[in-house]
Amino acid sequence: MKLVVFGWGNVSRGDDGIGPLLLSRIEQADWEEALLIEDYQLQLEHALDLDGAELALFIDAGTGTPAPFSFREIFSRQGMTHTSHALAPESVLAVFYQVTGKTPPPAFLLCVRGEDFELGAGLSLEGAARLEQAWEFLQRLREKPAPDSWRASRLPKS
Repeated sequence: MKLVVFGWGNVSRGDDGIGPLLLSRIEQADWEEALLIEDYQLQLEHALDLDGAELALFIDAGTGTPAPFSFREIFSRQGMTHTSHALAPESVLAVFYQVTGKTPPPAFLLCVRGEDFELGAGLSLEGAARLEQAWEFLQRLREKPAPDSWRASRLPKS
């Protein structure tokens, strides 16, 4: 199964770097079946990275996210942003459809709860602990990289 994994955020802004840090772990674990895409934010151009994918995973950090993280299936949805410079994952899926005319692959969002997003901050203690919990969860997802299996995944208790 061809999997595309997007991890975005800024490691110079504390917990905002959780997405890229998890993407780095995926790379080190050598998920050869995955195309890994890292950026500071999602862009229109990222829609083209979905071409040929059978499954997509978006990884980010959020402030209002339930701790330790949320994991859910997402769907194509237009109008989730007001500029072309920063898109929600649902908007990337919508752009994919607009550009290619193809239905986007099944897509999921893993959003890890962050606490400190200040410029120059390091990873918070809470963010570091949640990153570890999210990493364990990602390893379980890797065991069965299929939409039905991911839909049935159970989140850890906070």
